[in-house]
Amino acid sequence: MLKSLPVIEVVGMIPDGARIMVGGFLSVGTPERLMDEIVRQGKRNLTIIANDTARPGVGVGKLIDAKLVKSVVVSHIGTNPETQRQMMAGDLAVELVPQGTLIERIRAGGYGLGGVLTPTGVGTLVEEGKRKIEVEGKEYLLETAIRADFALVHAFLSDYMGNLAYALTARNYNPVIAMAADTVIATAEHIVPVGVIAPDHVITPAPIVDYIVTNG
Repeated sequence: MLKSLPVIEVVGMIPDGARIMVGGFLSVGTPERLMDEIVRQGKRNLTIIANDTARPGVGVGKLIDAKLVKSVVVSHIGTNPETQRQMMAGDLAVELVPQGTLIERIRAGGYGLGGVLTPTGVGTLVEEGKRKIEVEGKEYLLETAIRADFALVHAFLSDYMGNLAYALTARNYNPVIAMAADTVIATAEHIVPVGVIAPDHVITPAPIVDYIVTNG
């Protein structure tokens, strides 16, 4: 059953060492209030799964700046020099996954699949330690599914039940990661009465969302 809670209480449920998926693309669609509260509460040794680490002082970059993250699984770190610095210093483990492969692995985790087959990385260093499967004469890598303890998502609209609708490109990873975590926490630009969001505009249905952060 959906619970509406202040941000301090919602983030208080996240333990040190948690695996957290974060929506957003260069912080567009990232739940900034949750990022700020994680920093304020000083959650540590986090594993962050996201498209990227944004930029210093923005989105996931706030967690990197505060040195709260022990490892990231992302498609790139090119826009955040602080992530690069911590990686080179040995303070942060970085697993780089091609963007399409990353989101498909997360989707597989959300839909109860063991993984996906992709030709991306065949014949390169990426294939080391991974199982190769031949299908109709073509080789593929088996990339295993990814799940997390928490998914932190941001929507444009949420109703009082937790049905979510997203705005344009801010949708990005959010609906997919919401399917692939044990606990889903959502923030929204606007929280509206049930019925305001037309059924065919609901992207993430209420039964998937565990907590909505109140605007107060």
